[in-house]
Amino acid sequence: MARYRKLVRDNIPEILDAKGVAYTKHTADEEEYKKELVAKLVEECNEFAEATSVEELADVLEVLNALQELPEYSDLEDVCLEKRTERGGFEKRIILEGEK
Repeated sequence: MARYRKLVRDNIPEILDAKGVAYTKHTADEEEYKKELVAKLVEECNEFAEATSVEELADVLEVLNALQELPEYSDLEDVCLEKRTERGGFEKRIILEGEK
């Protein structure tokens, strides 16, 4: 049987209980939670890149929302607006080509 260790959505334990799936769990401290959220973001971004479905994009957004709740990222929207004002968004669909 494959082993796993990952951050899951809040209702997953109840879903597994209803299916009779055995597992162990613990609640992460702040440091572990941040580390696991970053790992989950990578996982969800990879899944979205492969599937490009709205469901996978929703998972990416859910992780971003959780990260934004952390104190060090609480000003995310302000930084986004600042960067958009300074550098623009992606509405013009510009693809830049050149040599590195």
